[in-house]
Amino acid sequence: MRLRAFAPAKVNLFLHVAPPRADGKHPLSGLSAFADVGDRLTLDADGPPGLRVEGPLAAGVPTGPENLVSRALAAFSAATGLDARGLSIVLEKHLPSAAGIGGGTSDAGAALRLARAALAPDLPDAALLEMAATLGADGPMCLFPTVSWTSGLGEILTPEPRLPPLHAVLVNPRVPVPTGAVFAAYDAGPMRRADTPPPPADWSYGTVTDWLASQRNDLQPAAESLCPAIAHARQRIAASPEILLTRMSGSGATLFGLCRDAAAAARAAAALGGLNSEWWVVPVRLDSVDAAVSQNPAD
Repeated sequence: MRLRAFAPAKVNLFLHVAPPRADGKHPLSGLSAFADVGDRLTLDADGPPGLRVEGPLAAGVPTGPENLVSRALAAFSAATGLDARGLSIVLEKHLPSAAGIGGGTSDAGAALRLARAALAPDLPDAALLEMAATLGADGPMCLFPTVSWTSGLGEILTPEPRLPPLHAVLVNPRVPVPTGAVFAAYDAGPMRRADTPPPPADWSYGTVTDWLASQRNDLQPAAESLCPAIAHARQRIAASPEILLTRMSGSGATLFGLCRDAAAAARAAAALGGLNSEWWVVPVRLDSVDAAVSQNPAD
């Protein structure tokens, strides 16, 4: 049998960042949603042990212990005493790496769900969440991809079921932007507060998009100062007649442009993809995403 899990892209709809604490970590406040595009993981009960990476964006993705999927399986093994590291997993990459959309962490979350389904189906969610937390601040959120407010260092999650599904286009100019360098540039400039704004007056589509327009991503100016290609892409997205709001996600370099509906997002993606064939451009729906593991007979 084969088990399959989806690892969706995570989009920070806004991200407010405070100055670093004494330990160098930054308190955060934000609202995140997940896209209907992402990577796919397959666990093959009869396959060779280890991690293989395939797919259109597999180039350069490590397969050794530094890969977050490998780290997730090691955490599962350490916590349960079960040999998750011997599982046969294929990671099919459709998301660009180091792109500010939680690709590697989402892959790790999917790997933990697969390991539980294969080795310990009665293991409670709380145990998986503890493992996910060892993989970074986004680990718990990406384990169960639900629209959530974030606070603390990103580890305090409050689900937000009132957010309507949002239609958008994601654009990545395919340039490397190291997260550490972005935070260092942010620390060197004027810093803001990790304030959590009051929610919108109502949760209709138009009110939500207007409310989001009054928020910000505090890391965006720092990332654009390091990588002018981000600012260039943002300006081209904002110039599209289909776009209501454009903003960078996370530490970059992926940007999103909110649209009125799915048809507008498709039109925007087609137009933006025609501007630069090197860009990664996809229309998406942003919402909570089903984290269920599916089971299929082996081919």
